[in-house]
Amino acid sequence: MRKGKQFRFLTEEHQLSVKRGCACIGLSRAAYYRPFKGLDDTEVIIAINEVTFKHPRWGFWLTFKTLRRKGFCWNHKRVYRVYCNLKLNQKRRAQKRIPQRVKQPLFVPGRPNQVWSADFISDALYAGKRFRTFNVLDDFNREILAIEIDTSLTGRRLIRIFLRLQGFRGLPEVLRVNKGPEFLYHELVDWAGSAGMRIQYIQPGKPNQNAYVERFNRAYRNEVLDLYLFDNLEEVREKTYWWMIDYNEERSHDSLEDMTPAEYMEKRAESPNFELST
Repeated sequence: MRKGKQFRFLTEEHQLSVKRGCACIGLSRAAYYRPFKGLDDTEVIIAINEVTFKHPRWGFWLTFKTLRRKGFCWNHKRVYRVYCNLKLNQKRRAQKRIPQRVKQPLFVPGRPNQVWSADFISDALYAGKRFRTFNVLDDFNREILAIEIDTSLTGRRLIRIFLRLQGFRGLPEVLRVNKGPEFLYHELVDWAGSAGMRIQYIQPGKPNQNAYVERFNRAYRNEVLDLYLFDNLEEVREKTYWWMIDYNEERSHDSLEDMTPAEYMEKRAESPNFELST
């Protein structure tokens, strides 16, 4: 109970004087008689609106951490109060009940290019034409390396994507994927073996074994694919390109000590034992 409510309770219910009421709750009479001046939240509102306008699907904590990264030092309680007053609360996903099972912790790579994850997402343009995206993620720092977008993505197309990545990033020791037909394509399997990239297939019906890219897929769908209506593939590629930059350089991750993938890579690069697998 706040002191204001305590004071009203003592003076109204127990008929205490102002002097005795203030003495009972430890409130000075000068503070009691001083008119209350509410906080001016204009600066907080402007800062929150700037973040949420650019990232409308971000929740409170991601918005708050972004404000902190920009140098604002407001208490999270004050920011949350303003955030709620602006009606920006995101609908929470109900947790599904799942049967108990033995949890197997996902392997966390200790250096870049040790393990990459890859997966597909399917969506449609405004006119109904279907398209797919091929997403490649470095599990070490959750950095998104490539998002290829087209109506058809064959096994040969995947080889060209990995060749492009090899030119500026190298190839991983292990590529973690599901058993989709594109990843079982014999030319891709043979090329990966000759390039020194081992393809690791997850068990059917076990997407949690590829949890890093599955979590990324949810963020990409929520913040891009489900948020906008696209007329053509060029619009999808344009929006995705700028979103990738934000994801790698501005979006903090709890699992990366609240750093962005770029910052985490830079911090680990300062370690004397750091090395980039090739």
